[in-house]
Amino acid sequence: MADLNLDAGYLVCTGKGRKQRVVPIGEQARTWVTRYLRDARLVLLHGRTSPWLLVNARRGGRLTRMGCWKILKGYGRELGIAAQLTPHVLRHSFATHLLDRGADLRAIQAMLGHADLSTTQIYTHVLEARLRTIYDQFHPRP
Repeated sequence: MADLNLDAGYLVCTGKGRKQRVVPIGEQARTWVTRYLRDARLVLLHGRTSPWLLVNARRGGRLTRMGCWKILKGYGRELGIAAQLTPHVLRHSFATHLLDRGADLRAIQAMLGHADLSTTQIYTHVLEARLRTIYDQFHPRP
C-alpha cells in the first residue's frame, strides 16, 4: 500500500533484483483501484489489515505472481479467449499500448525495468508491423 500514490497517479513497482520503477496510473486505472480499495479489498481481508495492495482471498496475504496468473486464466476461459493469457502477455500489451499512443521509448524502458534499450526496441517492431498492415489495408496498390 505504501507504494501506491493515487493522488499523484503513480505506483512504485519492485521487480527482479529488487529493482524499483515508477509506473504512472491513468485515470481509468485510478478509478478502478479506488473502487477496489473501497469495496473488494475490504471483502477479501474479512476485517483484517494488510500492507499489500493486492491481496488473496484466503488469508489476506499478498497476491502472488502465480495467483495473478490463475485469475487471468480464469477470466480468459470465461471470456472464451483461446490464446494463453499470462502476466507476461499483460506486460507486453502494456508496453505496446504505450508505444501505440506515442510514449517515449526511454520511458517505456524505465517502466519495464529493461537495462538495455535494445530489449525495449523489440516493441517498435510490433508497432511497425501493425502500421504496415494498416497502411496496406487503406492504401492498396493496384
